[in-house]
Formats: sequence, structure tokens, C-alpha cells
Amino acid sequence: MTETRRSKEEHHILTETNNKGADGGDVFMTHHDDVHYHSGQRRRRMILISLTIFLLLAGVTVLIVWLVYRPHRPRFTVVGAAIYEMNTSSSVAVSTTMQFTVLVHNPNDRVTVYYDRLTAFVSYRNQAITPPLPLPPLVQGHRTTVSMSPLLGGGGGVPVAPHVSNGLTTDQAYGMVALRVVFLGRLRWKAGAIKTGPYGLYVKCDIMLGFRKGFAGQVPLLAAPDCDVDV
Repeated sequence: MTETRRSKEEHHILTETNNKGADGGDVFMTHHDDVHYHSGQRRRRMILISLTIFLLLAGVTVLIVWLVYRPHRPRFTVVGAAIYEMNTSSSVAVSTTMQFTVLVHNPNDRVTVYYDRLTAFVSYRNQAITPPLPLPPLVQGHRTTVSMSPLLGGGGGVPVAPHVSNGLTTDQAYGMVALRVVFLGRLRWKAGAIKTGPYGLYVKCDIMLGFRKGFAGQVPLLAAPDCDVDV
């Protein structure tokens, strides 16, 4: 009788101990809770794996599209020039009217080029001698060449440093004038349904003209390499 009571008391103590936590608190984790916990862990792991695979596939797709449609910078070349006026009688201002024929080539096989906010001007010794001329927007298909002939200057005199006016006078006396035609603007590429954001466009065309004071009209291009294009 005594042994049986003692066994029951020990069994009751063991049962209560198993239902207590390490700090003496009750343990509420049941078999159902344990299954639910591990199921949630597996679900979160699967979501993380799926997200990683999606990002990897998206990155590979973007890389493949970039390699296939990788845009190349357009090419600018000056092929003709005319000077209708070159007045350097003032040491602090230059009045001139010029026209240049420029070929713009899109070398891309699958990419269309959009030109926005284009302006053009002429500089001499890193100083502008014509005011900037806004040009209309241009859309250029792949593997196409467009000809532009902006008429620059023609207004009043442009303020310059004395060494600019004196340099132009000296160059005209020698019969050779080195000028730079500059284009500024924005450029966007479009390949299929993908269109890039705007990029700054800076084009400088260094040319050497055969020109003497008093002449007006078409002038020979003594040197006109491809323009430097920076996007």
C-alpha cells in the first residue's frame, strides 16, 4: 500500500517536471505547434530560394539584352564648310556667319538613337565665337546617316578676349584658320521595347579651314578628322 502510493507520487512529480520549462514555467508547445513551426520555416526558406532564383534570372536576362543590343556612340564628321562673314575689326568682339555640313552616323544594328535639346556653336581657342543655336530633335534609326547643315552666327558681335580676335586676324593673313564645331545635348537609346534614360552628349569637331580675309562662300577643309563624341 505504501509502495503503491509512493509510485503514484513519483509519477505525478515526473509529469509536472516534464510540463515545466527550464525556468519553471509551463511549456505550451504541443505536437501540432511544432509541426506548424517547421512548416512556416520551410515556407520562408522556399520564398527566399524562389526570390534568389528570380533575381538571378532577371540579372542574366538584362546582361544578355545588353550584350545583344549594346549601343555604340554615334559618329559625327564635318564634310563641308562655308564662311560668309568674319569680322575681327574689334579687339573685344567677333562677328561671323558660318555653315557646316555634318554627317551623323548611327552604327548600331538594332538600336535607335534619340537626340534631345541639341545646340551647336563654333569656338576658337576654347572661346565661343558664335552664339549657341538650338537644333530640332532628331530620331535616327539603326545603321542610318543623317546630314545636318546648321547656319551659325549671323547676329551681332560675340564678346571675346583680345587674343581671340587678334589670333583670328593673324590666321586669316596666313590663309589657315583652326576652328572647333561643338554640339551639346541629350541622347537616348531604344532597343526593342527598352529605352534608356537621357545621357549627356558632348561632340567636338576640330577642323582646319583654308580661308583668307575678304572671301565669302565655300572654303576647303584642310583637316577634318572624325569628331570626338562623349556620352
